[in-house]
Amino acid sequence: MDPTSLTPAGRRHGVAAARGAVGVGGLTMLSRLLGYARDALIAASLGAGWLADAFFVGFKLVNLVRRLAGEGAFGAAFVPLFLRELEAGGPPRARRFAEQALAAAAAALLAFLVAAELLAPALVRLLATGFAPEEARFAAAVGLLRIMLPYLLWAVLAALLGALLGALGRFMAAAAMPILLNLCMIAGLGLAWHLDLASAAVLAWSVALAGLLQFLAMLAAVHAAGYRLRAVRPRASPPVRRLARLGGPALLGTGALQINLLVDSWLASHLAPGAVSWLFYADRLVQLPLGLVGVALGTVLLPLLSRAVREGDAGLAGQAQNRAIEAALLLVLPAAVGLAAVALPLIQVLFERGAFGPEASGATAVALAAFAIGLPAQALARVLAPSFFAREDTRTPLLLALACVAFNAALAWLLMGRLGHAGIALATSLAAWLYALWLGWRLWRAGHLLPDARLRRRLPRLLVASGLMGLALWAAAGALDGAGPGPLLAALVGVGVLVYLAAAQLTGAASWRELAPLLRPGRS
Repeated sequence: MDPTSLTPAGRRHGVAAARGAVGVGGLTMLSRLLGYARDALIAASLGAGWLADAFFVGFKLVNLVRRLAGEGAFGAAFVPLFLRELEAGGPPRARRFAEQALAAAAAALLAFLVAAELLAPALVRLLATGFAPEEARFAAAVGLLRIMLPYLLWAVLAALLGALLGALGRFMAAAAMPILLNLCMIAGLGLAWHLDLASAAVLAWSVALAGLLQFLAMLAAVHAAGYRLRAVRPRASPPVRRLARLGGPALLGTGALQINLLVDSWLASHLAPGAVSWLFYADRLVQLPLGLVGVALGTVLLPLLSRAVREGDAGLAGQAQNRAIEAALLLVLPAAVGLAAVALPLIQVLFERGAFGPEASGATAVALAAFAIGLPAQALARVLAPSFFAREDTRTPLLLALACVAFNAALAWLLMGRLGHAGIALATSLAAWLYALWLGWRLWRAGHLLPDARLRRRLPRLLVASGLMGLALWAAAGALDGAGPGPLLAALVGVGVLVYLAAAQLTGAASWRELAPLLRPGRS
């Protein structure tokens, strides 16, 4: 599709969204770097033993909500309805809808929080069926989960406020929220070390505090945007009822890939101590490129598609969808190849210190290579799902997600007997591919996904460029056999980046001249 076929408004929205993706990606990069520092400190403090497993079982649930919040799951239903109210009655009506949505969400979350605190032992049994009630790690997991549960309340309310800002074209505040969580946890670990406190307990309290700080920061950002929200009584108004009908399926549909990680933790609890932690650390590294690309694109794509659908601008919708797919694959295909190729030296350099030894490095590297297979699929799912949500269709992604979660659980159960924790990671990657391809097929059949000539031309070239990079990494690893982890990792990263850049240019997989205008904030 020729960009000149777009309306002037469509071009403005498209450029603004692209710049928004760049800004969100930059903040996500900072968050992921802080997240690495946090995880390295956790690895050094807790290692990959039973206490680390106990902490990560509870943190998995909290991290699931954090990722859903940061990746736009809560906005999937909110943004189209907010824009509808804004169009129908202007800012006053949109503000009333936002106030009612927050009140209803707060009431529901408080009820859930009370029940979850009372039923924490049952939740731990559900999340980690391999933890026996008489074990120390079970009791520790229950206590740590109870401390962290309030985070869920604040994180969801902050996510709704972030969705409001996203509908207004303001993405930066929400993208910065994970930074607060990482800073709180890093500060907590420093405090625990300085005062000789129990690291796991201090970490849990740091998570709970971070949730409150995230909510207050988002509330200040919304007020700065001109929406001074008041506390109102929960009321089941028609827009709120529609939000509830759309919100549940949207949450589960968008969170399918994250729910699979909970399934992974549940199954890994039946394996040797450390398996839950190996999968957690490996997944954290996969989340770096995924956050920079898939999450950033998905965050800005939903408001853009929602406007295009409401305005009947099929050109803008198609152009945005095709370029989002192209941008995602341009970056995540080489990232997936690179993570698989440098998995062991990467883990050794980042985590192997203190209580995290060589055995944990090897086991985590195997999991990382298996997770990397599904990285492109996870990014694709994040840029395909907004096309459903923009049309207020949350049911289709939900049904596909439930089927893929069942597929992941069954396949992981079969593979873990032969491959251990690596089989669980591999099953998650295959389930991610099933979900992404299924989403794409449904969109194509409905006429909402029509790959243009540019996407069809560049996709095979991206695959070739990534394949050439993989061959170069394999050859370089063989030539550098015997080098230490640090020099080996530095050499492989350098070779991979240079070869991919050269291959992308030579094959025509990417044209940097087309990307440069997006990085100039003063032009449109």
